[in-house]
Amino acid sequence: MKEPFYFNTRITQVELLGRVARNVKELLEGIKRVPSSSIYHHTHKYLEQHRFFSPEHPNDFSYWINTSLGLKKLAEKIASVDIIQFSDIEDLRAKFIQILEDYLKDSFFLRNCIPSEEFRFLSSKIFVLPTPFVAHNLEEFGEALKRVTAHSFYFHMFEARLRLKKPDNDFSCWLRDQGYVRLAEKVSQLDPYTYTLEGLRRKLIRLVEEEIKNVR
Repeated sequence: MKEPFYFNTRITQVELLGRVARNVKELLEGIKRVPSSSIYHHTHKYLEQHRFFSPEHPNDFSYWINTSLGLKKLAEKIASVDIIQFSDIEDLRAKFIQILEDYLKDSFFLRNCIPSEEFRFLSSKIFVLPTPFVAHNLEEFGEALKRVTAHSFYFHMFEARLRLKKPDNDFSCWLRDQGYVRLAEKVSQLDPYTYTLEGLRRKLIRLVEEEIKNVR
């Protein structure tokens, strides 16, 4: 018998790490030394927080470099990193390190931010909790997607894959196990940068509803 899909959610506890950066060099040193949970916090939280619109700078690093240091080109390079393509936080960390080190090689002057605008490294712990929603088939899966919270949707679409080191998002893994291989691939290929979080949810619901019509 095939396993049902159990929808979970999570709560997040944000922690101050006590490390700050006033310039690009200090930001680089911080990125090298903070735990992976901090890199995750400063990048992926934007996908959840911006439920109804897409931010110009999709991570804290690029936002701070642009607004507090005024280094627009460097900010754009950091912002252009497609965080969803990284299945390992350490690979994402290495990419940021490479960009910042390349910048510093050609820089002869370090621009400090004004006092009170230092970059403050944060981290977060997650606590996974069950929800009442369970799907035994595709129809129930589609209905549950309409009712679960944004936190639950985000957890299964993004967080479980990266934090729990799964090969794909939870939705695609389950759909594949249920025999909906093509649908699973479509879900895997969804680009979150072209959708808000709620827009991504609606797109997934439409894909599921189309699949239900096709198999009837």
